[in-house]
Amino acid sequence: MIEFTLWDILRNLLLAARWTIVLSLVSFVGGGLVGLLILFLRISPKTWLNWLARGYIELFQGTPLLMQLFIAFFGLGLFGIDVPAWLAAGVALILWSAAFLAEIWRGCVEAIAKGQWEASASLGMGRLQQMRYVILPQALKIALPPTVGFSVQVIKGTSLTSIIGFVELSKAGSVVTNATFLPFTVYGLVALLYFALCWPLSKSSQILERKLNVAHRNH
Repeated sequence: MIEFTLWDILRNLLLAARWTIVLSLVSFVGGGLVGLLILFLRISPKTWLNWLARGYIELFQGTPLLMQLFIAFFGLGLFGIDVPAWLAAGVALILWSAAFLAEIWRGCVEAIAKGQWEASASLGMGRLQQMRYVILPQALKIALPPTVGFSVQVIKGTSLTSIIGFVELSKAGSVVTNATFLPFTVYGLVALLYFALCWPLSKSSQILERKLNVAHRNH
């Protein structure tokens, strides 16, 4: 029987953690770009665009991420298209993240006083100019804490991609456990690595929220 040292186990988990980080970054950045588009549709004065964005958000928020991963991975397979696990994982997480980020940002945009819209409109600004120069810069300050907080959920969400064969931290934990027969040690290290990834972001979100509240009270 092969003996595995603690370093052997940790090294393999660290190698897999790289893919958790990469997938999280891709999902968060991609979700942010798609989410910004959904946000513009969501606050559009055109009713049909508003309903389209609302339907998208409700669809992805109202269905389990696990099911979305299955559809992304196996759905195209029904048409004879082979989808790599990393591609299915990335697409599913981007679309899922976009729905939540768009709704978070919508709340932040709507928190801006109506007078800001009216004042910028009186200057002859179009809606895109209003968003770019007046509304979004103010909404950004409000959006930072919940956006950073949501990034923690993205990191945790990557663990579900193991079900479609993507080898990230939780999948590596299962593989290493099967090889070492040391589930408590392996999953204890997996939990510590997730904590090391998520805790700084959670703490940053709390600090930003606290500073925002102080700034708001001072005004």
